[in-house]
Amino acid sequence: MESRGYMIMRILIIHGPNLNLLDKRDRSIYGEESLEQINRLIENKAIELGMEVEIFQSNHEGQIVDKIQDIMKSGYTGLIINPAGFTHYSIVIRDAIEILEIPVIEVHLSNIYGREDFRKESVIAPVCTGQISGLGSISYLVAMDALKLLNK
Repeated sequence: MESRGYMIMRILIIHGPNLNLLDKRDRSIYGEESLEQINRLIENKAIELGMEVEIFQSNHEGQIVDKIQDIMKSGYTGLIINPAGFTHYSIVIRDAIEILEIPVIEVHLSNIYGREDFRKESVIAPVCTGQISGLGSISYLVAMDALKLLNK
C-alpha cells in the first residue's frame, strides 16, 4: 500500500496462548491490562507511526505457524510475536520465522530472564531480529518503534 509516494508499513502482531486471558492471570507478572486494552494501545501506536497493523491471537501452535507462513504472500514488512508458552519449546514456530525475510521482534510482557529457569530460554529468539521483554504492554510499542526504524 502506498501513500504520498512511500510505502506504508504493514505489520502483523501475533499473541500466543493464554494471552486472551490476561485479565485472569497473575497481575504481578502480566500487568493490569486485558488483551483488548493492549490491542487498543497497539492500534493507536500504529496510527501515530503511520502503520497498518493486523492483530492475531491463537492458543494453537498450528494456527500460529499458518499465520506466519501467510506473511510471505501478504506483503507484511514486519512481525511482532509474543509466542508466550511456545517461546521455550516450539521448534515449528521457530522454523516458520526463520524462513521470513522481514524484521521479526519477539516480545514478552514479563521479564522471562527473571522468572523460572525453564522460562529463561527462548528457542524463538535466535531467528528474530531482536527481543524485548519485561516492559509490560510497552514491549509491543517499543517493538513497533523499532520496526519503524528498521524499515527506513
